[in-house]
Amino acid sequence: MANSSIATLIFVVLLCISAAESARTKLKPINDQTSICKSMVESQGYVCQQHKVTTKDGYILGMQRIPVGRSGKAADKPPVLLQHGLFIDAVTWLFNSPNESLAFILADNGFDVWLANTRGTISSSGHKSLSPNDPDYWNWSWDELAAYDLPALVQYVHDQTGQKLHYVGHSLGTLMAFAAFSEHNLLSMIRSAGLLSPIAYLGQMPSQLARAAAEIFLAEDIYWLGLREFVPKGQQYSKLLEGICKVPGIDCSNLISAFTGPNCCVNASRINIFLDHEPQPTATKNLVHIAQMIRGGAIAMYDYGNEADNMKQYGQSTPPIYNMSNIPNELPLFLAYGGQDTLSDPNDVHTLLGSLKNHDGDKLVALFRDNYAHADFVMGVNANTVVYDPLISFFEQH
Repeated sequence: MANSSIATLIFVVLLCISAAESARTKLKPINDQTSICKSMVESQGYVCQQHKVTTKDGYILGMQRIPVGRSGKAADKPPVLLQHGLFIDAVTWLFNSPNESLAFILADNGFDVWLANTRGTISSSGHKSLSPNDPDYWNWSWDELAAYDLPALVQYVHDQTGQKLHYVGHSLGTLMAFAAFSEHNLLSMIRSAGLLSPIAYLGQMPSQLARAAAEIFLAEDIYWLGLREFVPKGQQYSKLLEGICKVPGIDCSNLISAFTGPNCCVNASRINIFLDHEPQPTATKNLVHIAQMIRGGAIAMYDYGNEADNMKQYGQSTPPIYNMSNIPNELPLFLAYGGQDTLSDPNDVHTLLGSLKNHDGDKLVALFRDNYAHADFVMGVNANTVVYDPLISFFEQH
């Protein structure tokens, strides 16, 4: 119990420092040496292209494309769009060696690989009229990621390649897809979807740190203080994190595990590479929305907190629900979840699977890995064999 209290206190302190930093930390501009293409893809011997996509609400998103494998052979299989989760960017798919990272594995298997970066990350900090220093730039939650970012990205890949695409999301990237699919959006351009550590229902989530933040309304407090950008990075944050990692019995991998669950298979020696690129900013409003899901257990649009504002936004007093049972039964879905994951908890995944109980039997695969936690699905050194091989087989069937 004492360890739980200490961990919660550390988390709250980190969040508060992050909020303070967000008022004065600016995103570093991308240059040729720091771009994802240069630093993470070309450095491994792969061809990489930079692309820009503009959403209907004006955000300019950066994408990376790996059009050929390391051998130089052009892709002869359909495009695949990879969408990262919260506080990270496309680097999540490039973290390990080429034999262990999903983006490289797909490229070497003949797929045309596209890497998405959501609004607010360093690769997607542009806007037609706003700057990340403007509070209005950060007036969004995952509703907008599902309604604007994902459609713009999918449409762009579809138009560039002339083909329907496979989709892979991790964590928040799965929630974006579930929301869009439940509204019957994007379906004409999607072949199938691989959903790793699926996030839909969060009411049973056991992560003590995330639940503590939700239950004390921490994100709401930060939001109403006027801090619209949440930057889990900065000088003071880094100093505190460095100090925590030096405490006997605590290391960075364990700190991550305290939030995500005990990851079995993340290469701790590569955590410094991860911290060179991550974490990435998000909107405080996005965290408020996720906290609402944790407390309420439903998959609903953002709750403005009172009937009048909800009525103005939605034409009803409560936020509309995303109904998972509305996802078409014939849409091929591959879900992979872990027994140790404290964010995508198996009980919540089972609730999701219950919503999909009428799905066509040959179009739904649920892969369970008992020893996997949240980060293992994108950073696990053995994910190539226990997750990615079955995923690629699924893609090749659809």
